[in-house]
Amino acid sequence: MAYTDIDKPSDYFNTKLYTGNAGGQAISGIGFQPDFLWIKARSDAYQHSLRDVIRGSTKTLRSNGTNTEQTQSDSVTSFDSDGFTLGADSSSFVNQNSSTYVSWNWKANGAGSANTDGSQSATVSVNTTAGFSIVKFVNVTTATTNTFGHGLSVAPKVIIMRSLDSAYNWDVYHHKIAISKRLILNSTSAESSSTYMNSTSPTNQVFTVKSDEFANNDDCIAYCFRDVQGYSKVSGSYTGNGNVDGPFVYTGFKPAFVLIKNTNATQSWRLIDNKRFGYNVKNIQLYPNLSNAESTGETVADILSNGFKIRATDAGVNGSGNTLIYMAFAENPFTTSTGVPATAR
Repeated sequence: MAYTDIDKPSDYFNTKLYTGNAGGQAISGIGFQPDFLWIKARSDAYQHSLRDVIRGSTKTLRSNGTNTEQTQSDSVTSFDSDGFTLGADSSSFVNQNSSTYVSWNWKANGAGSANTDGSQSATVSVNTTAGFSIVKFVNVTTATTNTFGHGLSVAPKVIIMRSLDSAYNWDVYHHKIAISKRLILNSTSAESSSTYMNSTSPTNQVFTVKSDEFANNDDCIAYCFRDVQGYSKVSGSYTGNGNVDGPFVYTGFKPAFVLIKNTNATQSWRLIDNKRFGYNVKNIQLYPNLSNAESTGETVADILSNGFKIRATDAGVNGSGNTLIYMAFAENPFTTSTGVPATAR
């Protein structure tokens, strides 16, 4: 049995830190063109900025709000073969002078192509090796439901979607919660009842959207993920114990990125990575649903060679008896395809 499907996770996901200069700069060293780019200021309470190659580098969305897609011509001016280029940044807050930033970068497959697997066509950029696709589609209300191809050839375990043209929440499907419920990326809400996917689980070809979920003819975007052995665990969950000696969560790799949400309680989403401070026990959190700067006093978890260990009593990551879902991407597989083990930090 293979230890991992991907020996070098940084070919498909990488975290990059940089400092703004308000004058334009190339951010390189990512190792690939980031087809999905998520930027957050570390030092300042600026909005999150989510961009992708299908919509174009100058088109941004906020994970911490319901705002429609915005065009920012002097923000991220291009996606490049080894990173991205920033403009003078008069208003977009991704390159403010002396501010520190983190960018999380995923590789899909470039600008995308037409997919007709569903009842409605879509533009899909898919990386089947890394289990990730970007789907842009138009919502049509002439039918009760619409289906859209995702290109993964395996049913996705997580789908994050929203309208680009109207002020809607970010709907989150996670296979560990009932298909009749949802989470909201821009909210602290616990899982809540919703029929936005018409209570229909994704298949190996399509996902379903109830036509009245978004306004008629709204452009929409969806980010779809599946598990890849040794590289990603997007389908995971664990039960909190409310103790500083929290649960150990096995992923099968050393995590580079972990996103956590308490599904049973009103708590913010929590996000840690392997670059900000970059050592145990100082793995501090940012909040996808908030613009807050990072705080050096908020230790969440130890990152280990084969998973992560919760080190906080905070209900957001360790509510006693609560179910917490997570998405994790690897720095290194626990064991490479040739049997070489990874080490903890």
